Amino acid sequence: MQYLPRPARTRFPLSLLTLAVLLASGPGHAEDVTTLDTVTVIGHDTESYASNRASVGGFGEAPLLDTPASISVFNQALLKDQQARLLSDVLKNDASTGEAYAPVGYYENFEIRGYSLNAASSYKINGRTITGEQNVALENKEQVEVLKGLSGLQSGVSEPGGVINYVTKRPQDVRSVTLGTDDEGGRYVATDVGAWLGSEQTVGVRVNLAHDDLRSYIDHTDGQRDFASLALDWNLSPNALWQFDAEYQNRRQPSAPGYQLLGGRQLPHGIDPHDRLGYQSWADPVRIESLNLNTRFEYRFDDAWTGTLSASRSKVVIDDYSAFPWGCYGAASCADSAVPNYFSPEGDYDLYDFRSPDDTRRNDELEAALHGQFATGWLRHELTVGTSAFRRVLDSRPELNEWVGTGNIYSGIDAVEPFDGGPGHSYRHLDSRQYGLFASDRVSLNDQWQVVLGGRQVRLDERTFDSEGDTTRHTRRSEFLPNGAVIFKPRADISIYGSYSKGLSLGGEAPWFASNAGDTLAPTSSRQVEFGIKQELPGFDWSAALFQIH
Repeated sequence: MQYLPRPARTRFPLSLLTLAVLLASGPGHAEDVTTLDTVTVIGHDTESYASNRASVGGFGEAPLLDTPASISVFNQALLKDQQARLLSDVLKNDASTGEAYAPVGYYENFEIRGYSLNAASSYKINGRTITGEQNVALENKEQVEVLKGLSGLQSGVSEPGGVINYVTKRPQDVRSVTLGTDDEGGRYVATDVGAWLGSEQTVGVRVNLAHDDLRSYIDHTDGQRDFASLALDWNLSPNALWQFDAEYQNRRQPSAPGYQLLGGRQLPHGIDPHDRLGYQSWADPVRIESLNLNTRFEYRFDDAWTGTLSASRSKVVIDDYSAFPWGCYGAASCADSAVPNYFSPEGDYDLYDFRSPDDTRRNDELEAALHGQFATGWLRHELTVGTSAFRRVLDSRPELNEWVGTGNIYSGIDAVEPFDGGPGHSYRHLDSRQYGLFASDRVSLNDQWQVVLGGRQVRLDERTFDSEGDTTRHTRRSEFLPNGAVIFKPRADISIYGSYSKGLSLGGEAPWFASNAGDTLAPTSSRQVEFGIKQELPGFDWSAALFQIH
């Protein structure tokens, strides 16, 4: 449930001014006065945390009351007031999300409705899928949208938990510099500069730059971050718009591994939160370099029909050299367990020299869509049809993960020597492609009832390879993902809906201690039924949903 203030609105019909002029001019001059058409002026409070529209729930921006799904939106005012730098700073505002694995110094991953998101498909920028193995910068983001539940119609292959979409800032006349620090002594500087160019102001540009000296509460985990982004809008004609976004980030910070249950049963206690578990001087900072490119062309054929063509590329390169505590294979009290992937009851743990350099992941996506409005008799339609193509590749070296010593969470660990060796050559682990045809029709029966019917036909072609280049798995799967919903609005500010949807999810990666370590598993399917209610009131919005996912 979310309580957010709504933006203030001002409506002032200019026809009142016309009436005032007529009365002031007197009866003798009435024939010289021209009556203007009524113009409604709507103002929005830019300081409000409320956002009553989002694009993550469909194929374009739509009111939340007309979107039959659970969606949370965190706008620029909230991000600014909370000084959010990471997605974890944003999602702490929503009780239905949680951290799946978000350690200091590494990229974060989250869960929604109890399901972990997949870095390959669960994160988007402006509706296009990005490589999720990165901490996406927020300096150039206008808002963050969270769709909870299945999104097969909107996204194709994705996790049942939901989707997170970042919306970038668009060009405008702005000049700002932000300086910051924190109680750990961190230093932060960011600039936001934008303008519309030319005599007719048909080209807009916006640039965001940031540098962050990261200071962590955990010893030996200080780092740095550099970020740059560019946004362009070009009004090619009154009916044509081209947009382009590019952002680059280089983040370098030692990662802080987490604690495991003692004996697989008990939480660790009596430890110093400032200690970096398993610290060794030879462990280098984790370096994550990311590049996200996004472009979109929109052409308006007339007042009812619009076509869009969008494309994106997202690439992340990770260099990970860590001293990583895991399990207690070397402890006597763990000898009775076949796979002791936990710390011993006494707090003993094994330390591994973990190296995974040049871990390169790339997502490419292309989508074409046609949006239109028309009527058939007394029914009003909002139709979207389109096609999409998506490719994800993973190139990396075989992970080096060698035991080098044993420590204890209470007494610490002595300096140990790293493993004498290195990882092998880089090779392609995964080549996953999916193609889709989708359609969605919102049918308005009257001012109170709407029916949304749609679906996406997905064809998945996915291969995994070994270090010799031989195919270890080839998955071909074609599946139709339907989506249907009914919306009832008893009042203009209340929406009640019921929906059914089906989804297809990519398989996870087998852990290093499994017999098929590193293998990418086959995809899985899921189904969801959801009922919900939303209301927009002066001062706050609220929503509630009841769902079941198989």
